[in-house]
Amino acid sequence: MPPHAIHWPTGFVPGFTDNFCSNEVIVAGLSAAEVWPLLVTPALWPTYYANSAHPRFHDGRGPQLADGDRFYFETFGFPVEAQCTEYVAPSAGQPGRVAWHGWAGEPGAADRLDVHHAWLVEDLDGGRVRILTQETQKGAPALELARARPNPMINGHQDWLEGLVAKARRALD
Repeated sequence: MPPHAIHWPTGFVPGFTDNFCSNEVIVAGLSAAEVWPLLVTPALWPTYYANSAHPRFHDGRGPQLADGDRFYFETFGFPVEAQCTEYVAPSAGQPGRVAWHGWAGEPGAADRLDVHHAWLVEDLDGGRVRILTQETQKGAPALELARARPNPMINGHQDWLEGLVAKARRALD
């Protein structure tokens, strides 16, 4: 798998799901190490992303995500149960990666939503950082989101990226 691209699990490859969104920013003056803790600590999400609420871990885990952790949060009007499926902190020459499988609704229910939400955070030359987030979705709610204009997923995830960058910059002040 390419080191600078999202790793997609079987069943969630873009183009073969009901909805897909991709957002990316590249900014100067920040590093992956400065952004990473804000991204992998769900309790901080509501402090910079208004579309995230009530994050909590299951099984006494946290406060930062780790591979296999179960957690919960609310977003886009959905109560999302999630499990971290990939966690690799950024290191010299290697991007940080975090991803989770999230779901809302009961299996087989008409309102069931399943998502794979992945992030890649990497340092670039010139003191820049690249933050990429992509999400694939399956289920009737995903089809509705895909048809909505303006696209709520694209706009919501852009807000998340911009909030993350702004929070990281404020932490440097």
